[in-house]
Amino acid sequence: MHRSHKNSNITFCAFCASLWLLFVTFAAAQSPAIDTKLATQYFRQLKQTSDRDGGKTWGVALYGPIMFVDPRTGNVVANQADLEHKLVAQDGVFVGTLPREINPANTAMHWAGVHWTMVMWPVSEFRQPRERLLLHESFHRLQEKLGLPARDAVNAHLDTLNGRIWIQMEWRALERALRQTGSTRGAAIADALLFRAYRRSLFPDSANNENALELNEGLCEYTGVKLSSADLGEMVVRANLILRQARNNPTFARSFAYVSGPAYGALLDLSGKPWRVSVKPSTDLGALLQQRYGVTVRVSEAAARAAVSRYEGEEIVAIETQQDQRRKQQIADARKKFLDGPVLLLPLSKNVNYSYDPNNVIGIDASNTVYPTLRLVDEWGVLTVSNGAWLERAQTGHIVRARVPAPPDLSTRPLKGEGWSLELATGWEVVPGERQGDIKIRKK
Repeated sequence: MHRSHKNSNITFCAFCASLWLLFVTFAAAQSPAIDTKLATQYFRQLKQTSDRDGGKTWGVALYGPIMFVDPRTGNVVANQADLEHKLVAQDGVFVGTLPREINPANTAMHWAGVHWTMVMWPVSEFRQPRERLLLHESFHRLQEKLGLPARDAVNAHLDTLNGRIWIQMEWRALERALRQTGSTRGAAIADALLFRAYRRSLFPDSANNENALELNEGLCEYTGVKLSSADLGEMVVRANLILRQARNNPTFARSFAYVSGPAYGALLDLSGKPWRVSVKPSTDLGALLQQRYGVTVRVSEAAARAAVSRYEGEEIVAIETQQDQRRKQQIADARKKFLDGPVLLLPLSKNVNYSYDPNNVIGIDASNTVYPTLRLVDEWGVLTVSNGAWLERAQTGHIVRARVPAPPDLSTRPLKGEGWSLELATGWEVVPGERQGDIKIRKK
């Protein structure tokens, strides 16, 4: 489970549960090259699901140009030809190899004259989880066309003590709303929106950042869950299960929208009132839900705290208070490793491309994030990280610099350090940094 991101053209991969990540990692280590017959079957089944929807969900067919890619080799199996003849026909599909500068990931991307849905192989042998992922990524390919361009957003506040407590309170109320009907459902929706609004009042600009990721990843995940479900009843059950399992996520900063998106989408569908046609880049799914159900929400700290006991929230407070000490230690260790000690500094251009796992990031603050696993591709080469890299952002939201611990030996090629390796492109060199012990790269 990796997402891919470009500073100038943001794309994201789908979120899957932690067990699914383990499955993919295990299977990738043992599986042979992409099975073209199996890929053909998966393409055909995905088209069947898309045809069954008939464009009712978003007004367009979800099925389109799609490729599977082996992350170890870059080998590709696609459902159609490209426009630059980089793929060749074989067994009813089209095969080839991605160039090394493209990160294999679950994402949408432009390549060889085509806007593709790209998904890493292997995928689940079971149709429902497989199509949930494929449909999620298919929405990413279409979102620009739908007037919902992809946007990146840092939500490090959701890994703080108050952030984690109050978002889980929102999820518990949404969970109850999905199970209830009538006025009881309305009361639970009102509580969810109360918890949501109170949390956002604690963190400046959090509403905009949360909304951005909910519209990006949340709507994609809603689409994947909805279209891979037999009917609305099944979707509601699955959205409820996602909410329940989310408490086990070690970080919410990058993954929360995959949880809330299906829940808000299911409740909006249950309202029986049209809503998808009204979604715009400025939409707040919470406000939309409030409008569709006509609930009244009076936001105050006293009201939010009084509502906690209705959802046994005291246990969340106790658990998260204990875990907060561990998170603070994580941040302290990261600062010592990437700020206090000698580091290699890598400048990042507007065209940098990076892929990572959204379930293990460490949000330091709005400008700084640690990615335990990462692959960065920029004009200076390829950085592969297995034990942490620190990425810095400008006020525009674009990442501008990466940090990794300084290497013990500057003469080795590829350049290697603690949990990372750097394949330096021709025309670049390593030079001393401004701070003693630091090094950096620059064009010769």
